[in-house]
Amino acid sequence: ELYSALGAPTVGAPVGLFPLFPSLLRIDYEWSEAGEAPSGQAERRQRQRQVNTRVKSPYVRRVRTAAFIISDITVLYLTMTENLDRPNGSELDLEAKVNLVSRNLQEVLGDARMNEIMKERDLKIYWGTATTGKPHVAYFVPMSKIADFLKAGCEVTILFADLHAYLDNMKAPWDLLELRVQYYEHVIKAMLTSIGVPLEKLRFVKGSSYQLGREFSLDVYRLVSMVTEHDAKKAGAEVVKQVDHPLLSSMLYPCLQALDEEYLHVDAQFGGVDQRKIFTFSEKYLPQLGYEKRIHLMNPMVPGLSGGKMSSSEEDSKIDLLDTAAAVKKKLKKAFCEPGNLEDNGVLAFVKHVLVPLTGTLVIERDEAHGGNTVYETYDQLEEDFRNLKLHPGDLKAMVEVQLNRLLDPIREVFQDPALQKLAAAAYPPAGKVAVVEELSPRRLDLRVGRVVQVDDHPDADALYVSRIDLAEPVGLRTVVSGLRQRLPREALLNQMVVLLCNLKPAKMRGVESQAMVLCASRDDQVELLKPPSGSKAGDRVFVEGYEGGDPDAQLNPKKKVWEKLQVDLKTSASLVAEWRGCPFVVGGQPVTCPSLKGAPIK
Repeated sequence: ELYSALGAPTVGAPVGLFPLFPSLLRIDYEWSEAGEAPSGQAERRQRQRQVNTRVKSPYVRRVRTAAFIISDITVLYLTMTENLDRPNGSELDLEAKVNLVSRNLQEVLGDARMNEIMKERDLKIYWGTATTGKPHVAYFVPMSKIADFLKAGCEVTILFADLHAYLDNMKAPWDLLELRVQYYEHVIKAMLTSIGVPLEKLRFVKGSSYQLGREFSLDVYRLVSMVTEHDAKKAGAEVVKQVDHPLLSSMLYPCLQALDEEYLHVDAQFGGVDQRKIFTFSEKYLPQLGYEKRIHLMNPMVPGLSGGKMSSSEEDSKIDLLDTAAAVKKKLKKAFCEPGNLEDNGVLAFVKHVLVPLTGTLVIERDEAHGGNTVYETYDQLEEDFRNLKLHPGDLKAMVEVQLNRLLDPIREVFQDPALQKLAAAAYPPAGKVAVVEELSPRRLDLRVGRVVQVDDHPDADALYVSRIDLAEPVGLRTVVSGLRQRLPREALLNQMVVLLCNLKPAKMRGVESQAMVLCASRDDQVELLKPPSGSKAGDRVFVEGYEGGDPDAQLNPKKKVWEKLQVDLKTSASLVAEWRGCPFVVGGQPVTCPSLKGAPIK
């Protein structure tokens, strides 16, 4: 309307006028014949109308009317902002702001510099996430900190790091990058909304929107001319897959992340403590490019439900944001939460880093016969009761279940939209569709832990054993014919935990059908069984790290030579870990190894 009043073409209001919309509506009503002039404005408005009667030019009349309207807008807007809950935290003193920014962080690098900046102006922070696996409930940890940053008046940018997702061992296939960015954006926004964070206070950026530009690309070349292979590998050691012979992409990853700090124009980067080496890498190399060293804020890593880091690739270690209430109950029931044990306790960690910052007071609801309800004003009180066995894991889990479902319900509701359900299915297609994109993915191999319960000599072949190997239900016992008779004594096999390839087509070997294959490291006449990590059970799935998603082929087609093509890149590392193209075999996040053969092919 202002544009029209000034005789300009009618166009959409610029973004900057959106906060004035309520004022515009009010003033529009007051200046109409139906509205009554607010106190103190009637005389002024009458004077303006008298001026207009003496002006013959309709353009000049429009300009003068616009001037009076703009004056009203200015007065009302300034009055309105006096009563707003300001996003810049101006009502807080410096100490309160610093406490909000730093609470529940494990470490801050550059806290003195942060305090100096916050004395002068609001802090600019960014948090980045590589768009790989589906976000899970541990993402509420950074979301709750983002809420703290906004309360402290910080300017916050969220980076959807799509190129990083591809550089990290191609965790996100190139064809799916854009779809996963869209999925992440919808999920992250739904999470933030569920905890009451206003989205208009945030800036959302896609990495490839600037990382493919000329200036950024030139800076990448400048940076890699300074960085040693050692420093690049060390920087990404806790984040990207580090192997004996890494892909070049894995060493570019920390370089791009360091440059993001400059190109997003921020004072600080926020992330998990697992990124500390990337942060110190940035502090070392950005000044060498002539850029300012940034502040780094690190939250602790939340343990998974089974202990260890919560991971998108381990289904049993995480609760998905779209899990049903029944699935949440089932997973929490199985979660590791030993009475009195505070170590690797994902349930307690979630309470500390998500529920307490978001809800404050926590109530454990119990029957009077079991002590009645207990109210906890602080996390320390709750932890103390848990340590002293005054709070039972079952009661703790029940409270977490209720609170977690309250957080997840708004997200589930958002994803009832058929368009978003279609997006989720396209961004994370079933295994069969993934295999089309990634023909030689080790996802296609059904690798499992088995226990050898019987070893016999093959009746018709001197070089073969016939073994019975337990793979637990639903697979059960399988007969396996192996060429190990002249390489390993029977005692070296019996009652051992081994790694089996279970989806080869069954084949008869000298009259006995073999239903799986035992994997060994082999060089010349030396042969060693691959050893699952301690604590592995018969039937446990063995994954190649980074390729955990989806289901394996029901049966490998022998005509396609899938196993033969994948086997070429299977070998042990210098640290005796079984790998495919440098990615370790894992069971429950722990590596599969061999006793002594380094750099040996796996057959």
